[in-house]
Amino acid sequence: MTYCVTISLNQGLISVSDSRTNAGVDNLSSYSKMRTYGMPGERQFVICASGNLATTQNVFDQIEQDIDSSEAVSLMTVKTLVDAAKYVGKTSVTQQRLTPGGHIFEANFLVSGQIIRAPCRAFLIYPEGNYITSSPETPFLQIGEAKYGKPILDRLVNVNSSLEQAVYCALLSMDATTRSNMSVGPPIDVSMYRKDELDKIKHVRFSEDSPY
Repeated sequence: MTYCVTISLNQGLISVSDSRTNAGVDNLSSYSKMRTYGMPGERQFVICASGNLATTQNVFDQIEQDIDSSEAVSLMTVKTLVDAAKYVGKTSVTQQRLTPGGHIFEANFLVSGQIIRAPCRAFLIYPEGNYITSSPETPFLQIGEAKYGKPILDRLVNVNSSLEQAVYCALLSMDATTRSNMSVGPPIDVSMYRKDELDKIKHVRFSEDSPY
């Protein structure tokens, strides 16, 4: 299991994800569930994933291959964040259907970012490829083991929260989840994007022994 959350604010976007992929008694393993993509000055994206690891890895690989190959449709060519959400959803559905033996191994994605001359947006992509977006009433989206960290976000986060406040709330939400479910754990990836700063996404990774 995993836990990822993206918060969409008036000031920008926050994403936090864990990295645990296995939590057996004597076998802990991890793999980053967050990727960042961008074209400085024009567009920036953060994508977080939960679900079947093979599916999520294949989706990330396909996204990166499309960028590297300068395909007609990729994160570097889509016109809007809605188009980006549709592209990721279609890529996910395609990779699920390519699973040998006719099995479907599902995955969910959080896609957030900004394209020049458009507002910041965040989307939750379901295994079927459809999606929902955040709203002023519910500015955060969660995937994976969401129930333990939701009460903190419900109480403390709104669209007018600062990026700094939202980071602390997202980390508290993650901490509540890791303490309640051993299938969620560090390293913890954190990204912060300030609205209209199209040149970069701030990214930090906290290991289990991080002083922070």
